[in-house]
Amino acid sequence: MLKIKRALISVSDKSGLETLVKTLNKFGVEIMSTGGTAKIIRDLGIKAKDVSEDTGFPEMLGGRVKTLHPKVHAALLALRDDKEHMETLKKHGIGLIDMVVVNLYPFEKTVSTPGVKLEEAIENIDIGGPSMLRSAAKNHKSVCVVCDPSDYTRVIEEMGKNSGGISEPLLVELGKKVFARTSAYDAAIYDYLKSPGHQVTKSHEEFPDTLDLKFKKLQDLRYGENPHQKAAFYKDGSSDGIGIAGAVQLHGKELSFNNIIDLNAALEIVMEFDEPAAAIIKHTNPCGAAAAKSLREAYVNALDCDRLSAFGSVVGFNRTVDVSLADTILKEADFVECIIAPSYEPKALESLKVKKNLRLIEVKNFTAKAAKAGREMKKVSGGLLVQDIDALSTKESDLKIVTKIKPTKEELRSMLFGFIIVKHVKSNAIVISAGTKTVGVGAGQMSRVESVKIASEKAGPRAKSATLASDAFFPKEDGIEEAAKAGIKAIIQPGGSIRDKEVIAMADKLGIAMVFTGVRHFKH
Repeated sequence: MLKIKRALISVSDKSGLETLVKTLNKFGVEIMSTGGTAKIIRDLGIKAKDVSEDTGFPEMLGGRVKTLHPKVHAALLALRDDKEHMETLKKHGIGLIDMVVVNLYPFEKTVSTPGVKLEEAIENIDIGGPSMLRSAAKNHKSVCVVCDPSDYTRVIEEMGKNSGGISEPLLVELGKKVFARTSAYDAAIYDYLKSPGHQVTKSHEEFPDTLDLKFKKLQDLRYGENPHQKAAFYKDGSSDGIGIAGAVQLHGKELSFNNIIDLNAALEIVMEFDEPAAAIIKHTNPCGAAAAKSLREAYVNALDCDRLSAFGSVVGFNRTVDVSLADTILKEADFVECIIAPSYEPKALESLKVKKNLRLIEVKNFTAKAAKAGREMKKVSGGLLVQDIDALSTKESDLKIVTKIKPTKEELRSMLFGFIIVKHVKSNAIVISAGTKTVGVGAGQMSRVESVKIASEKAGPRAKSATLASDAFFPKEDGIEEAAKAGIKAIIQPGGSIRDKEVIAMADKLGIAMVFTGVRHFKH
């Protein structure tokens, strides 16, 4: 048990400070401090000795140097059970420091402000703070180091239970937390300085030689993809909050690993559209998706694509869920696992809560076609793959008509819709659309023609006069022949096969219009 006799406090974030210092004062702890922190403590009627009074050196260089002194760091680093260390402190008149309460200059907050100048960012790089934290954390069995105001309550509770003492388990935990904080702090500084317009190196590293990741655990999960796998959910520290990691659960049982992946898939699809849109997901693939004049119409159209597969699905919307839509979901769907939307009308929420286990998820700050800049990562054995997010969209002006038969305006609209959806289907991917609704989806097959067959089977008679979207080129004419058998009238695909001429000729022969996008959308 560490008895706290002397504490050094220097904080940028003053929240919770009053309660903490009053507790320290109650237990007779001598307090040292600096600048604005010292003034606040004294204004509370509590004595606070300036660090400069202890070191014999004033703050200098406009506050850049305050605590960088042997009298501070020796007091933190000295091993209490080392006779030589203790004799050295005595020889130089250095008193031990048992507690350090420091939080750092708000660098991350400063650089997130639009238009911040490089000079201002540089001045918000803390030097003395991290130095004290690291010295104290290195010697955490003898020094209680507190870098986060959220930990004040635990420190206060322990001191209350232990007559001013702190237990070893808490000392160890707080010490470890320091290195997580200083690591993230340094990474934030590096990320800022290497960014375009702020770099101090000769060139911007688009994909740096060393990748520093900052993720904070949101929650432990009951298990992973399967019950024998442990799992947890982490949030990207640089995230803007728009996405599944920024979502709030309003109702239902605990989310699973697979739920979160499917919710993300649903969200990514509906975020593509300005008009009301719905996506129904099973095992990361859409078994139905649609855009329409109303959310209710979009949902029913998406559901009609494949009602059998929609059993136990995750559903996503890009508008507020109203009472009409809630009633339709309860009436039309046999079983829905989760719903994700930007918001819910109170009465709609009340209606949906009738289903005790139905997970209702809300994503704040939702906007259609929200920016998808950034990177995505995939873990492989012994490594990590990093790539730009596939945010590329295709417009009518991007299309190249390659057949003698020209698509109609309605067919072009339907093909462009299908090409949006096919981007979110596991490769090899085929989507059959009628207007702005899917009627058949073929996903994840080893040969493209098999995906065409599956999508056609799912669509049935609805494939007649519909359009077909392919995420990559057709390597042979067989996929076109299968599309023709189903009644497809127009095909959108990237093109680029060595057999494009034969594929185009087959489309002409079978009376199918075809356009090339020049863009592939594999999803593995």
